[in-house]
Amino acid sequence: MRYKLIIEYDGTGILGWQRQLDGPSVQQYLEDILDKINGEHREIISAGRTDAGVHALKQVAHIDLNRTMEPWKIREAFNGNLLAQNAPVSVLEVEAADDKFHARFSARKRSYIYRILNRRAPSPVLKNKVWWVPVPLNVSLMRKGAEHLIGHHDFTSFRAAACQAKSPLKTLDKIEITPDGEEIVFYVEARSFLHHQVRNIVGTLKMVGDGHLSPNDVKKILDAKDRKTAGPTAPACGLYLYNVEY
Repeated sequence: MRYKLIIEYDGTGILGWQRQLDGPSVQQYLEDILDKINGEHREIISAGRTDAGVHALKQVAHIDLNRTMEPWKIREAFNGNLLAQNAPVSVLEVEAADDKFHARFSARKRSYIYRILNRRAPSPVLKNKVWWVPVPLNVSLMRKGAEHLIGHHDFTSFRAAACQAKSPLKTLDKIEITPDGEEIVFYVEARSFLHHQVRNIVGTLKMVGDGHLSPNDVKKILDAKDRKTAGPTAPACGLYLYNVEY
């Protein structure tokens, strides 16, 4: 019996989604509990892997059980065990799914948000939840730079060296940059992303916002197809997997 899970987690202090040998991961927390529920080991499949330090508001995954269970009982079994471990993970929803549903391959769209705290003073409350940038950023200029990235492009300049995707070609459907009090929030939407693509885009647009690059430089960087031409990789702490659509 297949079930769809919606999961929230704080990436601070864990090694991302994928199970690792040298520290805790979201997958490890959930699979260890799944083994107890199921009576034997089964892998939990997510819509996508997130790196160490990256958060998720609505990660989607699926599991296969040897028996039928009420979805709410599955949710409570996960959350009871997660609370007992003081794990930074919560299962928000569980629902029965068709056998053809696949958390990764059935996904039609993924969206991320990235949060920058743009003020002179740091925030102990938001530490590990935002990228603190103390110099003023020009949102209008960053929006103009982002326009060059919308659509189908070769994103080699914004791709991590360790990216395992077969092709650097991706279609970026939307980038919105919105001031929210002392924060600047980036919303990025596509069917799929390259490794570090969102963080490399944000790191480059931040340089547009602080005046080190012009909006037109973003087009030149994109056309260069060279990671060395783009800005730094923005810190993981500001990135959130926001939603997955099917």
